Amino acid sequence: MSLYEQSLKDLHKLLQKKEVSSLDLVEESFKRIGEVDGSVKAFLTLDEENARQKAKELESKGPATILSGIPIGIKDNIVTKGLKTTCASKILENFDPIYNATVIDKLDQAKMITIGKLNMDEFAMGSSNETSFYQVTRNPWNLERVPGGSSGGSAAAVAAGEVIFTLGSDTGGSIRQPAAYCGVVGMKPTYGRISRYGLVAFASSLDQIGPITRNVEDNAHLLQAICGLDPMDSTSANVEVPDFAKGLTGEIKGMRIGVPKEYLGEGVGEAARNSVKAALEVLEKQGAVIDEVSLPHSKYALSAYYLLSSSEASTNLARFDGIRYGYRSENAEDLIDLYKKTRAEGFGDEVKRRIMLGTFSLSSGYYDAYYKKAQKVRTLIKKDFDDIFEKYDLIVGPTAPTPAFKIGEKVDDPLTMYANDILTIPVNLAGVPALSLPCGFDNGLPLGLQMIGRHFDEESIYKAAYAFEQATDYHKQRPAL
Repeated sequence: MSLYEQSLKDLHKLLQKKEVSSLDLVEESFKRIGEVDGSVKAFLTLDEENARQKAKELESKGPATILSGIPIGIKDNIVTKGLKTTCASKILENFDPIYNATVIDKLDQAKMITIGKLNMDEFAMGSSNETSFYQVTRNPWNLERVPGGSSGGSAAAVAAGEVIFTLGSDTGGSIRQPAAYCGVVGMKPTYGRISRYGLVAFASSLDQIGPITRNVEDNAHLLQAICGLDPMDSTSANVEVPDFAKGLTGEIKGMRIGVPKEYLGEGVGEAARNSVKAALEVLEKQGAVIDEVSLPHSKYALSAYYLLSSSEASTNLARFDGIRYGYRSENAEDLIDLYKKTRAEGFGDEVKRRIMLGTFSLSSGYYDAYYKKAQKVRTLIKKDFDDIFEKYDLIVGPTAPTPAFKIGEKVDDPLTMYANDILTIPVNLAGVPALSLPCGFDNGLPLGLQMIGRHFDEESIYKAAYAFEQATDYHKQRPAL
């Protein structure tokens, strides 16, 4: 049996007893990548020499924490010192960072081992992993299907058994939607729970780093390791970091769960709707109290999100100009020409589309009509969540309206592609935490259940997700790669 069929707890015991070593785990990861990544295409860069060296150094010391010696893959928009970080874009094809993101330093403190960097949609802009400049990642459950995006490489690597842990980032569903498509567990924590220092920004008021794993308990351990206040990020919150795994008792009697009628209405596929209803019955049998609720402004979330995120993207991506780092056009005649040609040649179509939309909505004469109005809608969406959380502990619904679609099926239809995030986007606008976990299959393709909690109450989400997971076996299913 593959070592990666084991849970984190079991691997930790094996490491403690010295029945396996950190180097064994690293070698297992590279072996599996060699076997399947030619088909899946999850990794962009591997760090074999450093990973093996770190594993050998850890061998003599024994595991200091439950995460010690465990290999992990990192989404390629999280900077890693001395390891290429491209954001899956031509404009950063040779960017070699001189510092680590805070989350990478925290993983180092926990003695985890970085295996390599994972493919994504360019600058995290996309829902299918098809906007990457380098390669299209494929869904391990069906290689003709997308893995979701933008953290598609992160989700596909876990589903394919290349690593048991990855980090992704979530701006409007970019951890949860690929987790649903690939049948794994993905957590988008509360905005501010994790430092964004060293995360290449797409939309600074929405982005959040989070863990992708095979099961809920492993996810809780990884989240705990990367949380906390960071003086390098003024938006990171000074709140206590609880022991998330400690509350995983399987006991949810009396927990109040709201199910938004909008999340099971028009546009949500029958398979997704039925799998969520079946999941709610499981939770009800375990003692949860379930009621229908309403998020009346969620229908405006998609429009507000694309205006706000594109506006922030147009500002954040202004730094990529061919002057300080990254790609530089060879054909420029003067400075202005250098800016124009570098950006025209270095950015892909989807990134250009969002820069143009954002620049337009921030421009004089349109700011009040678009950007400012979208911010007001965002406030109303947040209030909808606040109102429900006065009476309920969790909100539950599908993660995505359908299972993974075919590669190439929607890439030329941006509006349809954007609509794939309709169930995840409101969470980012409100800044609340949410998790996706497997809850069923449709023609052999995984479906995801989304659990949404109050600000800084990831504990309740993990508690309910663990109880559901213990009562079902969806998380034990593996793709036949």
